Amino acid sequence: MAFELPNLPYAHDALANHGMSAETLEYHHDLHHKAYVDNGNKLIAGTEWEAETLENIIKGTYDAQSVAQNGIFNNASQHWNHIQFWEMMGPSKSGIPPELETLINESFGSMDAFKEAFSAAGAGQFGSGWCWLVKDADGSLKVTKTENGVNPLCFGQTALLGCDVWEHSYYIDFRNKRPAYLSNFLENLVNWENVASRL
Repeated sequence: MAFELPNLPYAHDALANHGMSAETLEYHHDLHHKAYVDNGNKLIAGTEWEAETLENIIKGTYDAQSVAQNGIFNNASQHWNHIQFWEMMGPSKSGIPPELETLINESFGSMDAFKEAFSAAGAGQFGSGWCWLVKDADGSLKVTKTENGVNPLCFGQTALLGCDVWEHSYYIDFRNKRPAYLSNFLENLVNWENVASRL
């Protein structure tokens, strides 16, 4: 099935007061995300993947040994990652729903401990990639990190929260200060209601 660039769920300048400028979203969504959509559509045209769902394309083309050479996977996975990323943020600072807060406290000891682990995963991801809060197949919550466009679908996990740590996600607003970007993401940008809805 053809990839389509979704509209942002808020205006380009809606996150500006929360640390993500309109310029960042114009480059990140309108150019980078659009490139994954356009390139992905070219690559799946005329192949067995042309009529498949995005999730099936990701799961069917993931190969840990050849991700770097796998154009279909890279573009499909990055398209999926960004769809989630836009939805996981919002312009209204939301409280953490009690069910989610309880699970995080049970899994990590406290919200502060979770944020520390999440930030450390993102800051420690060498090169480009993502950090995630996932629900594993056994129902437990974990913090993970993935390289490039690899995502939790590849490991049978449910993505609850993901943060893009490719430079195009933060360089305009934070230059090379990835830890500051991650801290701002957790404190000011996360739509916790959306995260809880993924449980």
